[in-house]
Amino acid sequence: MRIVVGVGGGIAAYKACSLVRKFTETGHDVRVIPTESALQFVGKATFEALSGNRVDTGVFADVPEVPHVRIGQAADLVVIAPATADLMARSAMGRADDLLTATLLTARCPVLFAPAMHTEMWEHPATVANVATLRSHGAIVMEPASGRLTGADTGPGRLPEPEEIFALASLLLERADAVPRDLEGRRLVVSAGGTREPLDPVRFLGNRSSGKQGYAMARVAAQRGAQVTLIAGNTVGLEPPAAVEVVQVTTAEQMGIAVDKHAVGADAVIMAAAVADFRPTNVAAAKIKKGAAEPDSIKLTKNRDILAGLVQARKDGRLPDLAIVGFAAETGDEQGDVLTYARAKLERKGCDLLVVNAVGEGKAFEVDNNDGWLLGADGTEQALDHGSKALLASRVLDALGPLLR
Repeated sequence: MRIVVGVGGGIAAYKACSLVRKFTETGHDVRVIPTESALQFVGKATFEALSGNRVDTGVFADVPEVPHVRIGQAADLVVIAPATADLMARSAMGRADDLLTATLLTARCPVLFAPAMHTEMWEHPATVANVATLRSHGAIVMEPASGRLTGADTGPGRLPEPEEIFALASLLLERADAVPRDLEGRRLVVSAGGTREPLDPVRFLGNRSSGKQGYAMARVAAQRGAQVTLIAGNTVGLEPPAAVEVVQVTTAEQMGIAVDKHAVGADAVIMAAAVADFRPTNVAAAKIKKGAAEPDSIKLTKNRDILAGLVQARKDGRLPDLAIVGFAAETGDEQGDVLTYARAKLERKGCDLLVVNAVGEGKAFEVDNNDGWLLGADGTEQALDHGSKALLASRVLDALGPLLR
């Protein structure tokens, strides 16, 4: 694919180098177009070395090739990172006073802006209006991250990490309409990762869930405009998604308490976490040593079913307007296939939607891609084609939208 990476003149311009490398390492043809201000932060030679293509900033470079028109016409995706307040203002106005803004006017592919600026600039009415204008023109403007800004300042306006920008850009290459702003004003709770049930201070019972699917659900929902709370279990190595509140938990009991708390007032709960069905009945105060004191067996106690509890709370009128999505990791056996068990689970759980993944070596857990089926309480069944976990998340959110009350 032909990717244009536009770079605005902000201190976060150095992160564009990592983004360019990610695109080139995955086989894309990358053309970097910085603004003149961006070259104050990262030199032209750096971008040329990373992309393997020439770097220009003005409309009078290489005139016979008409680059101010041709680059945008030929692009499959344009990513602007960082998108400064000035660059978004010029783009919203339709200015074409340098090669990057001219390219934006001629591009007919998905255009993704990744903003980076101080909080006051991001929240200024002029920037808010410019973002709304860009979105009305069909551009995707990411919600920025919160964190350390230039100097000692902290707040929303930080550039999302290159990995997150790359993930959303890759999703747009899979599906151009994956991130409509259809969830604005909605509150979603998403659970992710596996729980760990302690046996002693060192050991625990756990599972293979990495949390990647739940994080993808939260990330895509936030970029579709939702206010998202992510209840995260074991998700080692995953960066918090931009514009998402993250609540870290360890055990199934802790996850249940957190989900119950944040479900109040939410429009939907998406239970993507792999919650342990059982926990050790007795937790040793000291590490269990080898030798005469070794246990012959470990007695287990059943954990409460968080998903079923949400459904019951809705029936009881405590969460009357809540839409509920469950996830099921299934394997088939001589008694039935994956869908047979999934249909039975949907009927037993009583949720609105059930995402079903066939699990096994290289499937669902600890990988970047996923597939499966989406079962509805109304009897509908939809195959979820193989693709990134963000793509699967976008399909699930499509189905969730009409269920929101």
